[in-house]
Formats: sequence, C-alpha cells, structure tokens
Amino acid sequence: MSWLDRLTGGFKKTADRLGENISGLTSKVALDTATLDDIEEALIASDLGPEASKRIRNAIAARRFEQLDERGLRTILAEEIEAILAPVAKPLEVTGFPRPHVILVIGVNGSGKTTTIGKLGHLLMEQDYGVLLAAGDTFRAAAIEQLQIWGQRIGAGVISGKEGGDAAGIVFDGVKQATATGIDALIVDTAGRLQNKTHLMDELTKVRRVLGRLNPDAPHDVLLVLDATTGQNALNQIDVFKESAGVTGLIMTKLDGTARGGVLVAAAERFGLPIHAIGVGEGVDDLRPFDPRAVARAIAGLSE
Repeated sequence: MSWLDRLTGGFKKTADRLGENISGLTSKVALDTATLDDIEEALIASDLGPEASKRIRNAIAARRFEQLDERGLRTILAEEIEAILAPVAKPLEVTGFPRPHVILVIGVNGSGKTTTIGKLGHLLMEQDYGVLLAAGDTFRAAAIEQLQIWGQRIGAGVISGKEGGDAAGIVFDGVKQATATGIDALIVDTAGRLQNKTHLMDELTKVRRVLGRLNPDAPHDVLLVLDATTGQNALNQIDVFKESAGVTGLIMTKLDGTARGGVLVAAAERFGLPIHAIGVGEGVDDLRPFDPRAVARAIAGLSE
C-alpha cells in the first residue's frame, strides 16, 4: 500500500465525520448567510477550530456561489485547508554544525513520543544521515527499553542509563559520543511532561543548559509530539510547551485512530509552528514528511 493510500485511509474517520457534519448544507439554491453559518459550525464541530473555520467560511462567502453541491464544497474545503497548512509544512532538516544536529523531543506520556523518535530516526537514516538516540526519559524504565528496541530495529545506536538516572548526564554522553564518531543527528527522548509537573520542566531546563555548554546552538530543534486523538486538548499542550520549552516544530501522531484529525488545521492556523511530519500507523514507515495538499484532500474526503 502506498503512503498516499495509507494517508487517505488514516484520515478516513476524520473525513467521514466532516462529511456527516456538512451533509445537507449545500442543498439550497444559493449559499445564504444562514447556510454559511451552518458550514462554519460544522467545521468547528469537526475540530478545525474557530479561527480556521471562520477563515474558510469567509473564503467560501467571497466566492459568491449561486449554487454549490457537496462535492464542490469538499473541493473548496480542500483548497482552503491546503492554504492554511502549506505555510507550516516544513521537512525536518539536519543543518547543525558542528555535528551533531541535536533534536530534543518532548510531549506528555501516551502521545507516542518514544515510538515517534524511532520512526524519525528511520526517516533520517533513509536520507543517509547517521543517527544516535539518547534515552533521556529516565523516569520510565519501559521508555528506556522501548527506545533500545527501536534502536535495534532501525540500526541506530542508543545512549542510555539506569531508571531514575540523570537525564542531563545521558544527553551529555550522547553529544560527546556523537561528536567523537561523526554522527549527524542526536535525537533525545525526554520524560513525558505534564503542565503541573514543575520538577520535570526544571529538568528540561537543565538538559537545555547542558546542551548549550557543549554547543551554543543546541538543541537545534525542539519537537513537540501530539496525539491527534486528544482533539482540542492538543492545542492546550502546544500553548504550554511553546512557552516553557521553546517548541520549534510539531509532529502529530495517531491520526489513523481518530475522527479528530481536523485539529491539525486548528494548530496550523492558531500557532503557525512548522509541522514536520505526521504518523498514520504503527509501522516503521508510517511517519512521513507533512504534505499539505494530500492531507487537505484526505481531510475533505477527496481521493486523488
């Protein structure tokens, strides 16, 4: 199955939900104000968020349609969603010199963070970059073991320590080894952080301080992994981590298990942060760079 097929299949629940919400809204002879209001409400109900929904409503109104069937509406939705997503679609680039390019990966427990690191490592290795993983989530023994399994699976080295150990020390060792061996990218796992866990946020600050001593430009990326199944709560997580951790980009996972994939559009419109990749499955190849046109058409329920 091609990536496009997997992407379309992954967004099926989201597209079906959007279809249910807009069903019957285009049967009138002309799109009057009431119908446009109904369309805007349908988009909000589909998790696209109030900002993006209002923008799309205004774009539809500006076209002054005399009549619009459902297929036509889906086509316009795809075009307007793509217009929102295109500015934030940015492949992750390994640019940091001196090497390694350090990628700090953060997110709450259960977001798919550690699995995403393994898949991201695989994606970079496919581009012929040398990758080293650092098991900085020392609060969860399972996270260390999980990252080691992913390292074996993709053929990448893993720097780890004991459960409850010093995460900053692990990161220090990771940078040292990556520097000595000429590794291009060091991807660092971190403990799943909740907004009210001050000590975890303090630890993240310590990790950043250690990185800064070794390389003033590190971390080069701070990626927030989001679970699409949490819907609008994902936006709250962006809000918190953007302020406390200096998030530079997003990866959204579990889009294949939810009807709430529209939150991707809401995140793009509200925050404008780069979306580097999305995940639509459990396989090693199921994390891919973010393609705004394909995603927009998948959300709108249009096949290529």
